[in-house]
Amino acid sequence: MAKLLDICVFPDPVLRVPTEKVADFGPSFQSFLEDLWNTMYLRDGVGLAAPQVGISRKVTVVDAQGQKFVLANPEILEREGETVAEEGCLSFPGIFVPVLRPTRIRLRYQNERGEPVEREVVDFLARVFSHEIDHLNGRLLIDHVSPLRRQFIQRKLRKAASEADLP
Repeated sequence: MAKLLDICVFPDPVLRVPTEKVADFGPSFQSFLEDLWNTMYLRDGVGLAAPQVGISRKVTVVDAQGQKFVLANPEILEREGETVAEEGCLSFPGIFVPVLRPTRIRLRYQNERGEPVEREVVDFLARVFSHEIDHLNGRLLIDHVSPLRRQFIQRKLRKAASEADLP
């Protein structure tokens, strides 16, 4: 049975740790994927990367536009176009900021069985894939905003954390 995993919230240092490639796609990996899916759905996410649950592995799950994806060891091969849209992140609860992303990406990854896939995605899927792949590279939502906005977000998250600790 799938478990509910804890979401790591910024500034948790695990969010910046370099991830390791997935080499074993066996039963323990499949079980971890079930836990990722379960956690993402119960937290109302569109995507969830392993570092967000404290596991420094290059894997993320995405459910967007009626399609489900497991991206293991993803690599963006090409980027094209630019668009700005508001993004949120499970590791930044209550924070939504405008982020510049490519409108089209071509990427290579392995699916849940370890099979190689090369795919091109556009618009919203390109945004979601880019966001999740950023997590696998230690890059976070806060890295896409101005220093002033970054300070504001950090203060807001610290305040929320200290209020959560109150009895």
